[in-house]
Amino acid sequence: MVRLMRGEFAKLLSTRLWLWLLLATMALTALFASLNIAFNDDPDTLAPPLATAAGQRLLFGTAAGGAQTLVAVLAAIGMTSEYRHRTATTTFLATPHRARVVTAKLITYALTGATFGLACVAVVTAIAWPWLTARGIDPTLTGNGIPATVAGVVAAVTAFAVLGVCLGALLRDQAAAVVGLLVYLFVAEPIVTRISALQDWTVFLPGPSASALTRITLTDQDFLQPWQGGVVLAAYGLGVAAAGLWRTARLDLT
Repeated sequence: MVRLMRGEFAKLLSTRLWLWLLLATMALTALFASLNIAFNDDPDTLAPPLATAAGQRLLFGTAAGGAQTLVAVLAAIGMTSEYRHRTATTTFLATPHRARVVTAKLITYALTGATFGLACVAVVTAIAWPWLTARGIDPTLTGNGIPATVAGVVAAVTAFAVLGVCLGALLRDQAAAVVGLLVYLFVAEPIVTRISALQDWTVFLPGPSASALTRITLTDQDFLQPWQGGVVLAAYGLGVAAAGLWRTARLDLT
């Protein structure tokens, strides 16, 4: 397994896609955090005041929103590239146990997702600390539930990386996997979750579950408890992983 993981990291680092997506992720996080702080005093904002624990948790939770989509896209590309560039045959001939190959990709991109999450937390910290201090707000990384939020961010981004790999294994087509992820996360889910009549079940969707895991609070939307969000995300990951492994094991490469 270590050999397979080394190979997967070598494939990941062989192009600059991971770097561009990391930079884009950090830029998005910086934008989200800056907008959160800049417009927090607006009476129409949906965010709690930054002087409160809930407001600071929401601010640090933006790190997940900036990272999880692009990490999922990176992971999906990492899986589907095997089929797009027709290297799957060579890969599976070198390692006949196909489940081991998929597992190595899962671990590789899970670690990559955790790294992206930590990088985005660092961006939020670099922006929030001087800005909030200038406003007379005392930010903290050890209180107000911030450590749990940071852990939730890392866990949520890691989960989305796993989902990206599994979706790629399930669909195999790179365009379908990437476009499907973007349409769902940027269009379908935001629309559905804003329909108040559906909130009894939309809280169980991946995005709201990640928000619950990071302990986000909004004035117009309720979420699950953090542990429930973690369980739901884990269930999604296990379910899609099982489907992806099943499809990969029965794939005809001839």
